[in-house]
Parts: sequence; structure tokens; C-alpha cells
Amino acid sequence: MKFVDLHCDSVTVSCNADSDFTAFKGQVNIGKLKSSGCAAQCFALFTQGENAAADFERFAAYYNAQTAVNPDILPVERFSDIEKAEKEGRIAAILTVENFGFLKGDISGIKRLAALGVKMASPVWNFANDFAYPNLIFKGNMPDFSAREMRGLTDLGKAAVEELNANRIIIDVSHLSDGGVEDALALSKVPIIASHSNCAAVCNVSRNLTDGQIKKIADKGGVIGLNFCRDFVGGESAFEALYQHLKHLINIGGEDVTALGSDFDGIPPYDEIYDCTFVQSLLRYFADRGISEKQLEKLAWLNFHRVFKEVVG
Repeated sequence: MKFVDLHCDSVTVSCNADSDFTAFKGQVNIGKLKSSGCAAQCFALFTQGENAAADFERFAAYYNAQTAVNPDILPVERFSDIEKAEKEGRIAAILTVENFGFLKGDISGIKRLAALGVKMASPVWNFANDFAYPNLIFKGNMPDFSAREMRGLTDLGKAAVEELNANRIIIDVSHLSDGGVEDALALSKVPIIASHSNCAAVCNVSRNLTDGQIKKIADKGGVIGLNFCRDFVGGESAFEALYQHLKHLINIGGEDVTALGSDFDGIPPYDEIYDCTFVQSLLRYFADRGISEKQLEKLAWLNFHRVFKEVVG
């Protein structure tokens, strides 16, 4: 079954490794995507720290260079490009941004992101910036997964929501604080996405979504991509635990809220889901546990297609 993955860090890691994207030895590369059945991959440009602005420019240039020379990739501007890629047997590449810290409080930078082809963006990562607070609270150097951050978007963050809507960029709330998620839901005029998040009721860490958040994202027409990171999956078996997250998403938000958001190359590989070629095994496991063909299609690609078409066009 074809699938769309809402989040990977492969561009950032591959660029830092000074590798081309075919030879890259990570969890996602061109050959692995082709053999995995991936129809569309969201590639996040992740930046953090003092050199974030320069890093963003470097990662964006790398992404553009790699997609320009590789005939197996089709950069996506509109939904019709996703359809075109499928007809041509190519991988639809969707450019996303993780963390607005590099914008340094400059809202006008969002228009430039749109001009560069960014289709989805999350305002924050694990540390607060000018726009938002994260859903991780640190005690010393370690995250306190039992604590949830209630502070919402800053005034700049609220303005960023309007600017993202105006530029037809999907808002991603996966790293956003509880208060920030509430603000994004209230302010956005279109569906929002949690690109790589799981259910707090199944694995009780602050990085996962509460039932209230799941329902509100679903009610707004958004989707939530299952994250494959073991810290946020829980359980002894990753496949079984991810099935429990999927069932909980369906029970709380309905089958139209589900999606896949691996976080590949942002998470350590492990035996059950070592890389993107293991996704088909996960989908078969879900089918064996009673997830219907229609539910699988919605999880794998249909739900994201709907949101992308509505927000981006």
C-alpha cells in the first residue's frame, strides 16, 4: 500500500554528513523510499542554536540541489504535483520546517518560506523561542515527561498563525505546548496537523497529545501522524504499541484524524522499525489486528491528501 510520511529529519542529517541523498546511509534515502512504497515524503529542515539561520540556508540549498538532480523526486508545490508524482512513479517531496527560532522574531520570513516552497511548519522544537513554548519542560538537562507546558503562543506566535494561513502553509503542532496547541486551534482558519505525535493516554509523556487535543484537532479537520520513536510509543512491542495508539486515535478522534509521521533520522533505529522499508510490515500488522482496508488507506495517505489539498491547494 502506498503511504505518505509526514515527518523525517533526513535532509538535515544527510546534509550534515556531506552525503548525496542516494548514497545517504540513514533511515530514509531515495532507494529505500522507492522500495518502501512511499508515495510522498515530508522533509523537515530542522535548525536549532546560534548558527540556525546559516544552517537553514545551507539545508534549503542542499534540498534544492538534491531534488533538482534526482529524477526519482518531484518537489511539490500544489496537490496536483502529488498526483503527478504518483502517475510518473516518482516520490513526491514535500518541504517542511521544524522550529522558527532561525527567523529571530521576523514574521516577514514566513513569506520567504512560502516562496521557497515550504508547505508545513512547526513554530518551535524543544526550547522556547520568540514565537512559542515547547511541550517539553526540562529539569536540568533532562526533560520532565510528566510535566505539561500551559503557556501559549507569544504575540509573535499568534501573528505567525495568521501569516501561515495567509501563505497556505500547514501549521504543525507536534512540538508545541498545550497552551500553544489551544491557541493554534482557536486562531487557525484551516485544519492543523500534528506531524509526529502519539497519544498520552497510551504512553503518558508530555510529547504526546491529550484526548482533548486529539478531539479538537479532529474536529477542526486535521490529522495526527503516528511517531515511531520508542520514547513516545511505549510498550514492549513497537508494532503492538503503535496499534494501540492508532486504535485510541480512532476511538477519540475518528478514522479521519490518523496519519503516519515516522520521525526517521530524528530517532534511533531499532529492530522492529529500523527504517522506512519496515512501514509495509507495520501496515500489514495493523490489518492483521483488524484495521480495515479503508481505515488503512486513510491512515496511509487519504487523510493527509485531504488536508493538504484544503490548506495548500
